[in-house]
Amino acid sequence: MTKTQNSKQYDLEDRTLIFARRIREFVAKLGRTLANVEDSKQLIRSSGSIGANYIEANEALSKKDFAMRAKICRKEAKESRYWLRLVDTGANKGLEQERKVLEGEANELTHIFGSIVTKTR
Repeated sequence: MTKTQNSKQYDLEDRTLIFARRIREFVAKLGRTLANVEDSKQLIRSSGSIGANYIEANEALSKKDFAMRAKICRKEAKESRYWLRLVDTGANKGLEQERKVLEGEANELTHIFGSIVTKTR
């Protein structure tokens, strides 16, 4: 792996970590309805799983293993986007804007991991 590729690898690790942290900060601001509590649990799990699986992909023992982990990352990014769509921000416009930004990041991560999956075929 070249130095540039290695740098991009760690940039994506950092990006997924930042995404998971931003999700946790966002969830802390949400209203405590029964639905938000349950949806937030799922959102926190899926957002953290993206980075964890990417780290495992980088330690993969085979190309097939790497591809499977990348697919899991893509799946978890899609799932995060889904849970973001479900949470209720109420009438808080700032919170709704933050939700849309996070949804956009989840969408970008979905596309990035989709591209990685396609390139590993």
